[in-house]
Amino acid sequence: MRLFQFQSGLRLILCTTVLTLFCLTGFAQDKYTISGTIRDKATGETLIGATVKVKELTGGSATNAYGFFSLTLGKGNYTVLVSYAGYQSEIRLVSLSVNLQLDIELTTANTLGEIVITDKRKDENVVQAVMGVEKLNISQLNQLPVIFGEKDILKSIQLLPGIKSAGEGNSGFYVRGGGADQNLILLDEAPVYNAAHLLGFFSTFNSDALKDVTVYKGGMPAQYGGRLSSVVDIKMKDGNSKDLSVNGGIGLIASRLNIEGPLTKEKGSFIVSARRSYADVFLNFAKDSSTRSNTLYFYDLNLKANYKVGAKDKLFLSGYFGRDVLGVSNVFNTDWGNATATLRWNHVVSEKIFSNTSLIFSNYNYNIKAKWGDDKLVISSKIQDLNLKQDFDYYITNRNKLKFGANLIRHNVSPGRIETQSTAEGTRDIQQRYSWESSIYVSNEWDLSDRLNVVYGLRLSNLNVTGPGDYFSYDKLGNTTGVKSYKSGESVASYWNLEPRISFSYQIGEVKSLKASYNRNIQNLHLISNSTSANPTDLWLPGSNNIKPEIADQVSIGYFQNFRDNEYEFSVESYYKKLQNQIDYRNGANLDANDHIESELIYGSGRAYGTEFLLKKKSGLLSGWIGYTLSKTERSFAQIDNGNYFNAKQDKTHDLSVVGIYKPGGRWTYSGTFLYSTGNAVTFPNGKYQVDGNTIFLYEKRNGDRMPAYHRLDLAATLEGRNNPTRRYQGSWTFGLYNAYGRPNAFSIDFRDDPNNAGKTIAERTTLFTIVPNITWNFKF
Repeated sequence: MRLFQFQSGLRLILCTTVLTLFCLTGFAQDKYTISGTIRDKATGETLIGATVKVKELTGGSATNAYGFFSLTLGKGNYTVLVSYAGYQSEIRLVSLSVNLQLDIELTTANTLGEIVITDKRKDENVVQAVMGVEKLNISQLNQLPVIFGEKDILKSIQLLPGIKSAGEGNSGFYVRGGGADQNLILLDEAPVYNAAHLLGFFSTFNSDALKDVTVYKGGMPAQYGGRLSSVVDIKMKDGNSKDLSVNGGIGLIASRLNIEGPLTKEKGSFIVSARRSYADVFLNFAKDSSTRSNTLYFYDLNLKANYKVGAKDKLFLSGYFGRDVLGVSNVFNTDWGNATATLRWNHVVSEKIFSNTSLIFSNYNYNIKAKWGDDKLVISSKIQDLNLKQDFDYYITNRNKLKFGANLIRHNVSPGRIETQSTAEGTRDIQQRYSWESSIYVSNEWDLSDRLNVVYGLRLSNLNVTGPGDYFSYDKLGNTTGVKSYKSGESVASYWNLEPRISFSYQIGEVKSLKASYNRNIQNLHLISNSTSANPTDLWLPGSNNIKPEIADQVSIGYFQNFRDNEYEFSVESYYKKLQNQIDYRNGANLDANDHIESELIYGSGRAYGTEFLLKKKSGLLSGWIGYTLSKTERSFAQIDNGNYFNAKQDKTHDLSVVGIYKPGGRWTYSGTFLYSTGNAVTFPNGKYQVDGNTIFLYEKRNGDRMPAYHRLDLAATLEGRNNPTRRYQGSWTFGLYNAYGRPNAFSIDFRDDPNNAGKTIAERTTLFTIVPNITWNFKF
């Protein structure tokens, strides 16, 4: 069956490619192509999604992820209009009798007195075929209030409908009923496995280094794979190729510095962006000597350089390095972090074909060191990927664009290693696991008419689990039934899967559209955790002879409408998601350094469904949005509640976010966010008994209870420095108030015996934050 799936998928991809190339050859015989790159005139940054239209014709093109566009026209004279929100449009008159390269630089528009909160064309939400996609504006996010004044991409996307926070102060998030590990987070194409600092209070992304953030929560194009629920595609700035610039900020808990400039003017540039917290600096002033020896800080460093080798070739090298360090004297120390590197080659094969080749490295690891007396304990874990990726863009016609490519990843996972000086314990290892994850894909974006647009594609993926190692088999109760040893490179298990994707949009008039989509996603890496919040010591495991790929099928339908010359956007989307091969743990499971970790796992199914509403005001003195989600998320396992569906921990019936940004004129900008959501599903005790004087609590229905409802108001105000054209220096102050009315939201609720009333039980609520003020000074020169 798997061989048949592979052959059928391969035939479909090859046939589609051959037919496309045939059409391309025939079409190109009497047509000419305008192609080029759109950039920011001040910095040389490429502009993603800039619109290129021809006045004499309907339709046009948009720049890809690297600023490249292609238009094919008949011989003649044309008026080319290039536009991008927040920039002055450019008009070029061209006489087309041969293929033409047209590189254009756009100048930032003067938008004093109002805020524009989108980088998209004004009606893109209506006309684009893809559903469930959001493109975030970095400059807008800088205005939003956040805890401790640290701008946070992952916290900001949690303000969108369909995306729910994993908890107070947590960078983890859930998308349309999926788990926190079912989100693919990419930084310059490199996966980031734990995108959090300080146990989830901050994300690893320094917004000063970022250019573009796109979130797919449904209808993901076929070039993306490996996760079930969403893709957060983050691209770093290329660096200023025109002039040297420095900017940064100093806050209460961390400071940041960003330097960018040309390597060779107009041909290459670089960017270096660094951030570090300094809670450890304040510890040095403590009176207690043991407190002064503690450590608590994080840092991250973004680096990128690019160089234009020739008219058709450009090389990029980017990297990210971030780490958290937490220590209590010399008794306990832990550190964890990510390192990524991406080497990318852009090549213009022809006026109609664009190629991107990437070699990507990603590493996430943690270390824990503990000491008591003469005994020492060291715990470590890592997940390391080496990834080769090839993508092509074919601009067949102005209405038809083909993307296809391939991807090969080598996973090396070390789930856990424990070393002790105790002779009784010695060293314990959870065996390293090796696997190859490969895929090929084809995707076609086709405007069938002025009203009907479709994006359809197919992804064929494979996971090949290899030795060396011992692989065990287990029965339904988790008992070992067999073991087999495999040599290095020997295949343990192989899983083939087809992932069809289709989305379409039908316009009803000029400002309304109906959309629908279906997509299947496969996930071959799995996060094993028994905690309710992100934990750096959570285990990542690849598929095996026991752990099969997770599968998600999602259908969605939506209505989109714009008002008042596209100033307002309204949308409503409904979805249903079916999940297979979901993973949970047995009651009382031991997940710590357990070489038989798979014996503690159970497998089942899930479902999620809901409706999302979004009303957005994109420009004017007051801008922002209101998002609301009504949803249900459930799981089913034969070993839990007799196989009945129960609430998943991320199930929240209601989720509301209100975001406002107000600029009345002058130097002040005011912003606020209000959040409300149903409490997470949890399991509270429903009984207890005594054993040798100790209380044992009884638990019955999994996730049958609720945490209290969560709500919070955050406020911020930014004061810009005086505008002086003769000075390069620019400065601003940002003042913020997190949880402005001091709501004591519950982080956890613990149960214990009441010492004052025998036989009675009391519940204790833990609250992380009430009112948290912050102030940040930002500078640029």
